[in-house]
Amino acid sequence: MTATELVQAYYDAFNAGDMPAFLALLSEDVVHDINQGDRQMGKAAFAAFMDKMNRCYKERLSDIVVMQSADGSRAAAEFVVHGQYLANDEGLPPAQGQTYVLPAGAFFHIHCGKIARVTNYYNLNDWVEQVC
Repeated sequence: MTATELVQAYYDAFNAGDMPAFLALLSEDVVHDINQGDRQMGKAAFAAFMDKMNRCYKERLSDIVVMQSADGSRAAAEFVVHGQYLANDEGLPPAQGQTYVLPAGAFFHIHCGKIARVTNYYNLNDWVEQVC
């Protein structure tokens, strides 16, 4: 599977809500750089992060464009997040079912056919303005 196909499969699983398939694409020691947050290490931490995200947010991604480096070791994706804020997330405004549409992107490192690093980016101030 090419880096582009791997990242597309990652987002297809995300959109399908198939967390086992989603997590299966990650290396055991995956590095997760959270937008404006901490760096987490390991698939278990990533799974716990996704449990929280799926409790607090309902999201679907559209307009996904994936690019990869010539050697296939890195990839990037740009997409649009269509979401609903379902439950309070610590340090953020109260959730009241607000909807939002937000451009976002991610960077990936691919190693041994798995996603070894995910770095996500979106404009948090834009999101806050949309949900307040």
